[in-house]
Amino acid sequence: MKIKYNTFIVKDMEESIRFYTEVMGFEVESEHNPHPGARIVLLKGEGDTMIELIQNTENEPGLYCIGMDVEDVKATVEELKIKGVKIVMEPIPITVGYLAFIEDPNGARIALIQHH
Repeated sequence: MKIKYNTFIVKDMEESIRFYTEVMGFEVESEHNPHPGARIVLLKGEGDTMIELIQNTENEPGLYCIGMDVEDVKATVEELKIKGVKIVMEPIPITVGYLAFIEDPNGARIALIQHH
């Protein structure tokens, strides 16, 4: 597994974009509006580093999760279950592949993503 991105829920998307582009040196890679009231902006940093900003009315602002790329999300989840890891969400299909969520011992969310 490798860390691919960090997801932040933001209050003000434009202010957050300015911070990560003008101050931190990231570049806007893409923008998405998955449903009314939600906006997602993906920012690319050095190498494979990504930040995902999400503005919606469903979540409180702050760090939402760390995203990790995996080769086979279903197999990874099964291996983690055997090791006693808390599975928050079983693998589901998404537009780019499959997604599952686990928690670390402190309750931090980790997204496991298998891309097509």
